[in-house]
Amino acid sequence: MHPFEADRSESEADRSESGPTLAQLLALIAAGTLDVVVAPHGTGVRVRDVVLHDPGEERDEEAWTATGTVLLAVGVEVASPDAVDVLRAADRAGAAAVVMRRGTRGPRTALLEAAERGRTALLTRRPEQGWTEVLGRLRTALVHSVPDRSAGTAGVDGLRLGDLSGLANTVADLVGGAITIEDPQSRVLAYSRMDHEPDPMRRLTILGQEVPRWRVAELRESGFFQALWNTDDVVRLPADDRYAERLAVAVRHGSEVLGSIWAATDGRPLAEDAGAALRTAGRAAVPHLSHHRTWGRAAARAREGAVHALLAGSAQAAHDVGIVRGRPYAVMVAEAHDGPEPAPGDVGQRVLDVLALQAAAYRPGCVTARSGQRLYALVPAVDGETDPARTLLATARGVPRGVVFAGAGPVVADLAELPASRDAAELVVRVLRERAARLPAGGTASAVASYAEVAAEAAVLRLLDRVEPLWGAMEGPVHAMTAHDRAHGSRYAESVAAHLDAFGDTAAAARRLNVHPNTLRYRLRRARDLFGVDLADPAVRLLADVGLRLDRRPG
Repeated sequence: MHPFEADRSESEADRSESGPTLAQLLALIAAGTLDVVVAPHGTGVRVRDVVLHDPGEERDEEAWTATGTVLLAVGVEVASPDAVDVLRAADRAGAAAVVMRRGTRGPRTALLEAAERGRTALLTRRPEQGWTEVLGRLRTALVHSVPDRSAGTAGVDGLRLGDLSGLANTVADLVGGAITIEDPQSRVLAYSRMDHEPDPMRRLTILGQEVPRWRVAELRESGFFQALWNTDDVVRLPADDRYAERLAVAVRHGSEVLGSIWAATDGRPLAEDAGAALRTAGRAAVPHLSHHRTWGRAAARAREGAVHALLAGSAQAAHDVGIVRGRPYAVMVAEAHDGPEPAPGDVGQRVLDVLALQAAAYRPGCVTARSGQRLYALVPAVDGETDPARTLLATARGVPRGVVFAGAGPVVADLAELPASRDAAELVVRVLRERAARLPAGGTASAVASYAEVAAEAAVLRLLDRVEPLWGAMEGPVHAMTAHDRAHGSRYAESVAAHLDAFGDTAAAARRLNVHPNTLRYRLRRARDLFGVDLADPAVRLLADVGLRLDRRPG
């Protein structure tokens, strides 16, 4: 029997008639949407409906608290005086659960005692979650919580609504090939794990997060898309001398196309019944793509916000992104550039998109968030690992069309210490960027590093950050020399800096400046005579090194 197909047993029929359990419903919606405060009879109680209760309206207990209902108590906080009355009324009518707003204060003792004595579970929603969003998620989960066994959807039982990556991996196991799930515009929504080397088209599609435009044009002109969007059946795209065979099926809700699922051979033949499995997967994917379209973007924004909260030191946000407390993490920062200046928006964002995909596939628990031209990744470390982002950093070297500076901070044992790892990773990026700025035309430098690899340079940057305000308020020989260069276009400061960087080796410094050693010696004498920059004086050398490093910093 096919894994998606199963006989509808009597217990399953009963389940569809009585509704899913509260636990099943909570498992389907996004983590962190609701929290169980008290469940006197556990979360195995059945749910038949989800309704709103507005305390400003005239109460009709029979209408809004029928047996098995989840009641959303709009406007009621767990600390409000009427919370106990609402809970008791719901309990009398046999409601499965009541959801109240958490607020800034915890539930009152009287509410907890009433919940413990009753049968109705008490749940809370967080202040940042809207009632409309909670209602939509619960009702969507309720509609799709009991699979249609006659349609053969048992293979995706247990997947959280909108878990497209889980769906892609499940379908890949059934079909025996590589899966991508795409929206109607051929943009990648999810793809299965890569156990085998992908063919060139799959690699291009995943890295670009969409089917290449020229390939879309080919398929459109050949009539493939017309055939795909106008049938519920699987459409076959034969192999050619470029790419492996593919099967595709449209995911549709009534007459509306939500997307498509593609299966490609990945070094092994597709399963014998791959077409039937993919056809069934197309039906099973409907609630997931529908949920993704409705809530995916909002959930992604909320998830990114939670990651940024973690990076700012709010360990409470760990639950919202699935981060495990007590597990060590390191922060990686990648900054996209196109030459010496930040990359134009489209190019820079594409680079970060690629790296975000690679991070998501790197290891379980790795989460990312974007901020302008930067991508932040929280990388979990296994036991004893001191550089968990090393493999992920290495992928930055292969990113096409642009330069990426990527740095990793040290591993921290506590989530409250993530800001320190983030600061260190950002400092690594600054070190790499400043190295690149000092290179002569055509020079190359490493674009990735861990904090340990650049610790000395990072420490210098920290010191310069502290000294810079004081230096700007001072006057002296070095100030006079740099001011003269800016006013007259002379190169005294550049010559002194090169001499210091070469530890007094005049020949090496002259080669770096591309001048004759005698020319360099002349400039150094003039710097001493005109401004008092005497490099034989240790104090002057120190001040010159600090001042010229500050003068060369990017504006």
